[in-house]
Amino acid sequence: MAFASAVLAESGVPESDARLVADSLVQADLWGHQSHGVMRLPWYTARIRTGVMRAVTQCELVVNAGAVAVLDGHDGIGQVVAEKAAREAMSRARAHGVGAVSVRNSNHFGTAMYFTRLPLAEGQLAILTTNASPAMAPWGGREQSVGTNPWSIAAPAGKFPPFVLDIANTAVARGKIYLAKQQGRAIPPGWAINSAGEPTTDPVEALAGLILPMAEYKGYAIAVMVDVLSGILSGSAFGKGVRGPYQSEQRSGCGHLMITLDIAAFLPLAEFNAGMEKLVGELKGAPLAAGFDEILYPGEPEARSAERGRREGIELPAQTMLDLTKLADETDTRALLTASL
Repeated sequence: MAFASAVLAESGVPESDARLVADSLVQADLWGHQSHGVMRLPWYTARIRTGVMRAVTQCELVVNAGAVAVLDGHDGIGQVVAEKAAREAMSRARAHGVGAVSVRNSNHFGTAMYFTRLPLAEGQLAILTTNASPAMAPWGGREQSVGTNPWSIAAPAGKFPPFVLDIANTAVARGKIYLAKQQGRAIPPGWAINSAGEPTTDPVEALAGLILPMAEYKGYAIAVMVDVLSGILSGSAFGKGVRGPYQSEQRSGCGHLMITLDIAAFLPLAEFNAGMEKLVGELKGAPLAAGFDEILYPGEPEARSAERGRREGIELPAQTMLDLTKLADETDTRALLTASL
């Protein structure tokens, strides 16, 4: 984390913001989502250096209406903008029972679950949506015009680790295909088709082609609705107008929607937690299907992965290490990178 913070600071990011971004990347690696971890650090710094993402994030409150707010991120760093939106929504939920904050002109913010987990400590649950650059075709088409458009829901679960859902609407997040490319391995069948419209297990061909929607037309439909909530409602870019973190030439224009609910406004928090604990018991107590040793609930795999990662460390792909070493040399932070290994 110290290395990632130093690299961002060298690029002009304020110290507190650099720590936030670095923590979000390292936490993604700990959760087992290396597709959204420090692998992305070179991409973020490249965008800062070209000026399409601003090193100093200055959010503007353009709508202030009780439980509702709209923030303009002015092309600031996505993690910083999303954190401000989460805090704003939490404050409004404390006052009104619900807080809904729409965000325009932001950037990629890493894992959505990093931000939906923030309100849990205050007895709130959260919903976060974001649009993304085109990765799949509309159902029945063959042109990239619909983003993966991820969304996350998080809720406390009493004595258990929280329930957390964080998914893209494609068969897989595009970052996982980039990760497969860095690892030099094939991707599973059913993830993508190449530019000729043929099934492929080659990550390079997949990135040049189309990622397939999850659940066929249902994934496409959900992705489009997330774009409505994140892009059109916020007054930001949408559809083919959104640009991703994988290039450093064009501003992103992505939008988000953060909604937080104060549980105590609906029912006593203790009652909610008791219900969640009972739900965990019911889920995990179900008879096992063939080939399964255990039933996990959403968020449980990440909680276990983080515990294991803190105990045993994280092994990064060789290509990621090469990219980080190059970045360390460019920013005179090789000593910090070495110390983190």
